[in-house]
Amino acid sequence: MELLNIKNLDLANKKVFIRCDFNVPMDEFGNISDERRIRSALATINYCLDQDCSIILASHLGRPKGEVNEKYSLAPIARRLHHLLKHKVILASDVVGPDAMQKIKDMKCCDIILLENLRYETGETTNDVELSKKLADMADIYINDAFGVSHRAHASVEGVTHFLILSIRQQGFYLNAR
Repeated sequence: MELLNIKNLDLANKKVFIRCDFNVPMDEFGNISDERRIRSALATINYCLDQDCSIILASHLGRPKGEVNEKYSLAPIARRLHHLLKHKVILASDVVGPDAMQKIKDMKCCDIILLENLRYETGETTNDVELSKKLADMADIYINDAFGVSHRAHASVEGVTHFLILSIRQQGFYLNAR
């Protein structure tokens, strides 16, 4: 039996939601002090770009406990991704709010949108059904590239998979057959 992997998926002209682990250490000035977790996602992101799809990146940073706190913003991550990928990375100012939804609606081929910190949403860590559904509705394909959080029953890791019709959980790929 051949296992499904990213190379078996038709990603062309699709919106691909990639759950990443960008929970990186930062110094007292908000500078990234170790970018290994960001670099580990580059191969997946670059592969998806090569397949002519639009990419929605999602991650958490720290433990803001459902409250917006500039200290935990993913803005430094967006800047570092832009530098490493040499590709524009658009940061949404929210996760499932009007800014993120408008940016996703307006996406074109090979656009990259980074949602703001998932843990700004109280429902992320409680695996909220409504948040899970909103995340699933953003994309056609879900890829879990966040090994460090794969054991968590969070909305962006486990909950989202309940709203995707075809799921191959062993591989971390979920296809949305809307």
